[in-house]
Amino acid sequence: MTLPSAQSSDLMGRWLAQLQGLRDASPHTIEAYRHDVAAYLGFMSAHLGGDVGLAALGAVRTADLRAWMAHERADGLGARSLGRALSAVKSFYRWLAEAEGVDTSAVLAMRAPKAGARLPRPISPDAARDMISRTGLQAAEPWVAARDVAVVTLLYGCGLRISEALGLRRADAPLPDVLRILGKGKRERLVPVLPVARAAVDDYLRLLPHRLMGDGPLFIGLRGGPLSPRIVQKTMADTRRQLGLPDSTTPHAMRHSFATHLLAAGGDLRTIQALLGHASLATTQVYTGVDQARLMDVYRAAHPRAGKD
Repeated sequence: MTLPSAQSSDLMGRWLAQLQGLRDASPHTIEAYRHDVAAYLGFMSAHLGGDVGLAALGAVRTADLRAWMAHERADGLGARSLGRALSAVKSFYRWLAEAEGVDTSAVLAMRAPKAGARLPRPISPDAARDMISRTGLQAAEPWVAARDVAVVTLLYGCGLRISEALGLRRADAPLPDVLRILGKGKRERLVPVLPVARAAVDDYLRLLPHRLMGDGPLFIGLRGGPLSPRIVQKTMADTRRQLGLPDSTTPHAMRHSFATHLLAAGGDLRTIQALLGHASLATTQVYTGVDQARLMDVYRAAHPRAGKD
């Protein structure tokens, strides 16, 4: 990948600083934006044959953008990822228009490639239970095993994101009947806590050989620092291989399973939206597609005339 010029790197740095300061964007978002826009600037530097400064950025036209998008697709970037990259580039250009008066008409008019609907990939209720119980067999240290079981139980039993589960503090335990979760976009929601989730956390704390501070993390690693999401991901990867479950059985799949199983049991979309902390009902409605897809699979497997003329 061609690196962006010094001038364009400076512009990108100023934009990211503004984004972080005014919008309080997360470090993950900032790094994703940095990666996408740096790749765009590097391509344009090679494509246009020179340093990409303000004049060159303002002179970018539709044909140049299509060349960039074609290059990214040829490199294996999917339509959904390319759409996110284009969104980052547009955000950069909006800042350029405000801060430097750059012409942004061509960039802002560019449309992202259409991405096919991607349904969440939950696992069955039996597989979810197996994941939780088998997770407890991965670690030799009893407290570590109990910790991992508690985390995975919260992912499935409360529909938490892994960042939300690992963001719990020692002062949050013993877990109350209802947890107050500050989720994505700083949206607050109330999540009922199942007795099995509360008991799993209690077991972990009972076996834990370390003293936790009230304002410190609830879940810690072997050295006493905050538990890394990668440790949970690795533990789940080991567990799913032992159970013969697909690679899509990740920590986030437990959250998908929570929502899908609630819907299958008769839960209404508005309630599930509130439990998941989705800003839009449209985001939650994707789970109806999962339910319909599973219904069609059952139909094709069971109906004597399925697949016949």
